[in-house]
Amino acid sequence: MSQNKNALIRYKTIDKCLQNKYRQWTLEDLIECCSEALFEYEGRENPISKRTIQMDIQLMRSEKLGYNAPIVVYDKKYYKYEDDEFSITDIPLTETDMNVLTETVSMLKQFKDFSLFSDVSDILQRLEDKIYAEKSHTKPVIYLDKNENLKGLHFLDEIYQAIIKKVAIVITYKSFKSREETKFHFHPFILKEFNNRWFLVGKTKSSQPITNLALDRIIAIDYDFNLPYIEEDFDADLFYKNVIGVTVNQGLQPRRIELWIDAVNAPYVLTKPLHSSQRLIKENEDGSIIVHLFILPNYEMERILLGFGDGIEILRPENLRKRMQKILQKALSRYELDNNSAL
Repeated sequence: MSQNKNALIRYKTIDKCLQNKYRQWTLEDLIECCSEALFEYEGRENPISKRTIQMDIQLMRSEKLGYNAPIVVYDKKYYKYEDDEFSITDIPLTETDMNVLTETVSMLKQFKDFSLFSDVSDILQRLEDKIYAEKSHTKPVIYLDKNENLKGLHFLDEIYQAIIKKVAIVITYKSFKSREETKFHFHPFILKEFNNRWFLVGKTKSSQPITNLALDRIIAIDYDFNLPYIEEDFDADLFYKNVIGVTVNQGLQPRRIELWIDAVNAPYVLTKPLHSSQRLIKENEDGSIIVHLFILPNYEMERILLGFGDGIEILRPENLRKRMQKILQKALSRYELDNNSAL
């Protein structure tokens, strides 16, 4: 049992003792009761020193735990609550507590697509009722970026259950590039969220590479209990270590990508690195910077870099620089066409 749990048991035991005003409590009595409580929880002897209980009482009296317990000593050896009605379990919530609870409830409710959160829906409702009763209703100030209209979110729970229960699934899928939908078996490993979209990561066959499927392109899902699930020691942190997003071009090695960032975007890139491998190479006098990343180039990386417009320049590798140049030239050519040509 952790030391924090041990301490909490002692605090509650001391509190329970001191609520009993029909008995006189010496320090030795409190030590004995705390020892019995810990034995009940742990099933073994756990000696408690006199110094430990004295420190517990001191902490309970202080503001550090938020108790401010009015513990006094009388006749130079007996402990009691100066306020007969006091208990650490009846301490009213502070305004800070209420604000934290309000925001926590609001954030948890945004994950309603998972059944594991529906299991605590009653708890959330009671918390909301308690918060509403304690203070005037206010709007939350913390919002997670979530697209309620995104397709495929209703599949989240089915996939989640398949993953934790290690069940193969049959997916009906239609990619952006395909005209027709396809149906195939899939062994799900993890669910991954990136840029407000959900992806299912796994394998179609043990001999095939790991792939990802966008949930918004899934048409239907069914379980296949007859097909043995592919057991694989999949390490998501290691698999996605050298990429931005969800696309991993397996078989390729990470590359050093050097970028020039203008003065406007430099603070943004420094405070919010494009990737964990980002390193600052040079700070220029005009406020611009040069950084390098050590990653596998992929579609998501290109989208992010293109999003900086003229605020970023790929210095190397040369093949990536030329590819981005080609994309930008093609984009520019669209703006050079006659306005009516696109109509």
